[in-house]
Formats: sequence, C-alpha cells, structure tokens
Amino acid sequence: MNVYWLEQTENDVPSETEWLSPEEALCLSRLHVAKRRFDWSLGRWTAKRALATYLKLPSDLLSLANIEIRAMSSGAPEAFLFNRPASVSISLSHSSGAAICTIAPAGVSLGCDLELIEPRSDAFVTDYFTSNEQMLVEQSPANERHRLVTLVWSAKESALKALREGLRLDTNCLDVRPLETLPPGGGEWQDPCPISLVDSASEAWQPLRVLFRDRKIFHGWWRAENQMVRSVVV
Repeated sequence: MNVYWLEQTENDVPSETEWLSPEEALCLSRLHVAKRRFDWSLGRWTAKRALATYLKLPSDLLSLANIEIRAMSSGAPEAFLFNRPASVSISLSHSSGAAICTIAPAGVSLGCDLELIEPRSDAFVTDYFTSNEQMLVEQSPANERHRLVTLVWSAKESALKALREGLRLDTNCLDVRPLETLPPGGGEWQDPCPISLVDSASEAWQPLRVLFRDRKIFHGWWRAENQMVRSVVV
C-alpha cells in the first residue's frame, strides 16, 4: 500500500483566499488569534494541495475551493470533494511554520505528525514514555538524545491520530520502536514495513513500529530534516 505525503511551509500559502470554500472562509473569519489563523490556513492549504495531486484534480486556486477539509467529532480531519466525502483517509500536522499531510485509501487508519527537535526534560520522558522507550533514551548517545525523544513522541502522536483518540489516551499504552535501534533477532518488529511512501527521496525515511496495548502493531516511517522530525503510521 502506498501512502502519499506532502509538506508545505508558510511561504507556500498564497495571500489570496479564493482557494477556501465558503464554509472554510467563514471558519477562518472566526479565528482572531494570528497564529491560530496562520496554522489553520497552512494546514488546509497543505491538505488541499496534497489531495489535488493524489486525486489528479486541477490545482488552481478556484478549483481548490471545491476541496474542503472538515473536522470530525473526534477532531480528526475529513476530506470532502464537491460537498461529498472523498474516498480517502487523511492526516494533518503542523509545527514551526511547516505542515504535513498524508493520504491513504479510504478505511485505512492513518496518522502523521511533525515535531520540532528541541530539548525535553527527564520528567517529560518519565511521564510519557514506557520503560522500554526510557531505556532507549538512556542508551542513546548524548548528541542523539533530543532527536530520539522527539521521534518517539512524534510516533506516539501519529499512532494516537490513527486511533482517532489524540491525547485522550495515556501515551504509555503505546510503545515505539525505531527499527534501527533493535539488535539482530528482534522478532516481529523487524518484519518488512507493509507500506511505502510516495516520495522522490524515500531513502531518507527510516522504518518504525508502534505497539498499542500489546495487541495492535502500527507500521510506519520517520524522517529527520531541517531540525524537524516527521512520522507516519498506519
């Protein structure tokens, strides 16, 4: 199964608003905090551009207004085309002036996350990471610690989105394993990842697994670039 992804930055978002549907334009007008307006616009723009490419639709500003991104009761995004649900699964994330959108066939549990690599305290790791994840962090070189902690957190966020639960769940019910950290003979975690990312630089992505409550495995990928970690799971 292929998962399509697209990343955009603040410089990609046009100043015009013709690409918004009437309902989206109304929603934007109700946002009065500048950062909230910007993040909302960046996420919608990224999702619409990604969907236009995935569905092979025109990508001019007026045509993009026919694509609408609505929030479900869970908070998860849902794509509509000409006011009807599009037959896709999507996930969105934004951070520090960038946004990522991932798209898969309808019915796929999909989650993505974008996180800035920055210091996080020992208390953060103790509170939100499992004992296995804490051990990974403790054994990592000092110069890799911030990236690893960001990666584990990002993968948890992606899996929580795929579960349509968000941070309503305890993050300790998820156990993240970047595959490069495992020794030979690591068992099921080393099975080939059953998804591929549609990307001209796919070799830059590394596989990971997220185990949910010892019974469900999310397969995924992660990538670190420009002081940001991206993760995608299904």
